[in-house]
Amino acid sequence: MSVSLQAGSPGRARVWLALALILVGAGCEDRSYREIGAQINVLTKPGGGPAADAIAQLARIGHRALPQIETALHTAPPRGKSNLIRALDAIGDPEAAPIAQHFAVYDASAEVRAACEELLQRWAAAGDRRAGPARQALARVSEKRAKGEGP
Repeated sequence: MSVSLQAGSPGRARVWLALALILVGAGCEDRSYREIGAQINVLTKPGGGPAADAIAQLARIGHRALPQIETALHTAPPRGKSNLIRALDAIGDPEAAPIAQHFAVYDASAEVRAACEELLQRWAAAGDRRAGPARQALARVSEKRAKGEGP
């Protein structure tokens, strides 16, 4: 099967249309990365602004905010980490369970570890789509602590 690329042929029109769509798609920029970063700064920087508004905005963004929140959890001060954990809770995505699991075991702050474990316990008891991943995460937290992992 061959496609004729002569002027005016349907095959050539399809090629040009495909090329145009690729170029238009390449020009579209997802600006959510910057917005997520701005809201995370509100939650983690001193004097960043009202945490409730930033948490609500991150909840609206949803799942796409998880990677940036996870990254910020590694370097934020304890108050910022508490705000970020509240944001994970507001987002409510089951894929946040492994993030909470990690920080429930390894974070240097006992307050942060407890907040992550509490989040997982609430989700495990909720009986919705978060329950299964939260139960698995809590089991792994127990296993890792039993092995002496974490501070």
